[in-house]
Amino acid sequence: MTDYTSTARIANVFALAPANSKRLAQLCGQFNANIKSIERHFGVRVSNRGNLFQIDGDPIPAQEVETLLRDLYDLTEQNDIIGPNDIQNAIGRMNIDEEVEESIKLKIRKTTIRPRSKTQQTYLSSIAKNSITIGIGPAGTGKTYLAVASAAHALANDWVSRIVLVRPVVEAGERIGFLPGDIEKKVNPYLRPLYDALYEMFGFERVGRLLERGTIELAPLAFMRGRTLNDAFIILDEAQNTTIEQMKMFLTRVGYNSRTVISGDVTQIDLPRSVQSGLKHAIRILSDVDDISIVRFKNRDIVRHPLIQAIVEAYERDAEKPPDEPL
Repeated sequence: MTDYTSTARIANVFALAPANSKRLAQLCGQFNANIKSIERHFGVRVSNRGNLFQIDGDPIPAQEVETLLRDLYDLTEQNDIIGPNDIQNAIGRMNIDEEVEESIKLKIRKTTIRPRSKTQQTYLSSIAKNSITIGIGPAGTGKTYLAVASAAHALANDWVSRIVLVRPVVEAGERIGFLPGDIEKKVNPYLRPLYDALYEMFGFERVGRLLERGTIELAPLAFMRGRTLNDAFIILDEAQNTTIEQMKMFLTRVGYNSRTVISGDVTQIDLPRSVQSGLKHAIRILSDVDDISIVRFKNRDIVRHPLIQAIVEAYERDAEKPPDEPL
């Protein structure tokens, strides 16, 4: 919960227009879950009768909550469901003092996805304009989510015939050989973030059908060797865990009428210390190549829970300390 030191309390009253019972129900959430979440975060009390809302609290958070509720209510015009992610994204957007173009948005089924920062806006524009886009930056900046959204948007509009989602299978402290099951069951945990994004875009049942038909393919990076991917939207996630040889192999899989997005965080490399990251190498040698765009996200672009940005910054500060500094 945000800590506000002002002792003045006000009752901020305003109306959301146009009055629409269905949209108001979406805004408040089931059993007022969305409102309760906002109350906890800002330390205020929110009550409403129809489209008339009252916020009891300190002046600054009360005004912020009014702005947030108005933004979320605008979102209900296009989205059927307002969930925790929408709320956290909207809160994160409030903390970024930038103007984002309203024209840049992706309409997928009943959901409209918009950039939440200038960097996200640049990222989406780069994906639309370039054959290969490389997005690098900390966790929570939307690199993977927006890449999957762009792929879903391209497939829905018949710009590509399939989506290929790829990740290197690199353990972070565990050994894949000790996991139970066949190879498919072993690699599925590594692809889970991509599944989650797909489910949100298309729905659980449709994703299942698309996977069965091969319209959507999820595969470990090692399975890409020897293939040429034409008429496809290809995403390589967690690219910081590729070797130089793997990255070269992946980049040379790209075929005609294909769009490729590579995303990763060079501060979270799980490769052995003696192995150079293929992502870091690619950024260095491909920065001047035409039709390849490199987009760099910063901590201020994090749009998950506000705590994520604080965690990332704490780790960065710790990394800058001298090695012999006492704990």
